[in-house]
Amino acid sequence: MSELPDGPSFDSAKFRQVLGHFPTGVTVVTALNDGTPVGMAIGSFASLSLEPAQVLFCPAKTSSSWPKIQAAGRFCANILAEDQEDVSRVFASKAEDKFAEIGWRRSGNGSPIIEGVLAYVDCEIVNVLDGGDHEIVVGQVQDLEVRHEGGPLVFYRGGYGRVSL
Repeated sequence: MSELPDGPSFDSAKFRQVLGHFPTGVTVVTALNDGTPVGMAIGSFASLSLEPAQVLFCPAKTSSSWPKIQAAGRFCANILAEDQEDVSRVFASKAEDKFAEIGWRRSGNGSPIIEGVLAYVDCEIVNVLDGGDHEIVVGQVQDLEVRHEGGPLVFYRGGYGRVSL
C-alpha cells in the first residue's frame, strides 16, 4: 500500500483549470428575504436523494447573497435554458437589484421562479454543511416542474456553452 503525500502537488489555478474540463449546468438559486427577491448564479447544483427527494448546491462563504437566502430558509433552483446567458451574468454580478429587468413569479414556497427557465426545483433548507471555502446546502424538494423543452445553459472551460444532441 502506497502512502499519500502530505499535501497536494498542485495549486488552486491547476485545480480550477483541470476541473474546468467538467461541464456544469447553470442554475440561479432564488429566495425572498423580507419580501425582497434575492438570487445568485450557481454551477454546483445536483440531485442528492430520491427518497426523500433532496438536492444540493454549494455557495461560496464569501457570497453576499447566500446569507439572505439562508435566512429565508427556502430556495428555488432555476435551471437556465441555453438562451439565458444574460440572466446568468446578471445573477453572477454584484448588481444591487438583480431582478430589475428579470421577469419572475412566486413559487409555492414564495421563492422567485425566473421567466424562461427550463425547469425549477422549489425547496426547504434542511441542512448546511461545511465544504472548505463553500457551504453545502441540502434542500428538501417541495415542488418541481419542467417549464418547457430545450437545451440547458452549461459552463465549460471558463465560458458558456450549449448541449447538442
